[in-house]
Amino acid sequence: MKIIFLDNDGVICLNNNWGSRTRKWNKWVKTLPESLLVKDAPVEYRFDDFDKKAVAVLNEIILKTGAEYVVSSDWKKFATLEELGEYYKTQGIIKEPIAMTKSFIGSEKPDGFEWVYKLRHEQERSLEINQFVKDNPEITHWVAVDDLTLGWTGKWGVKNFVHTPKMSEGIKQSGIKEKIIKFLTDKDEN
Repeated sequence: MKIIFLDNDGVICLNNNWGSRTRKWNKWVKTLPESLLVKDAPVEYRFDDFDKKAVAVLNEIILKTGAEYVVSSDWKKFATLEELGEYYKTQGIIKEPIAMTKSFIGSEKPDGFEWVYKLRHEQERSLEINQFVKDNPEITHWVAVDDLTLGWTGKWGVKNFVHTPKMSEGIKQSGIKEKIIKFLTDKDEN
């Protein structure tokens, strides 16, 4: 099985999309002012929109490689897998996610691992992805795509990583698609 560990913000939800959830939320709250909890809002009001061109690139990668995707984004804290799948479909992604990474709390930490407060988000996500790969031996090829720096650094990180450092371009950045496809198709990468 081929897996893409997919972050949203900075990958398919770009900085020009940020804030759309606030506008949607404010509109929703006006219709039902007694409910102010995010979890009570329909899923389409909880999240920012995806960039249409970024979604097109992701769809192209999925079609070319036959990969499934697993949500590694912190969006998983605000919706169920089914709700995220529904939302992703409405945003134009051709497949729904097959899973979400579990919380880092139960993840195994490498020998010598030490928490670094300023890198906690990167470390948490790396531990979650590595644990998912370990728990699912049927995975033959995989890649983590994220705007956080998850690459292997000493005692933590993920080895199959593609960084999207430009938050205005995400997965659309030149060369990113090719790097992702390489991890999902090369025999020696995994």
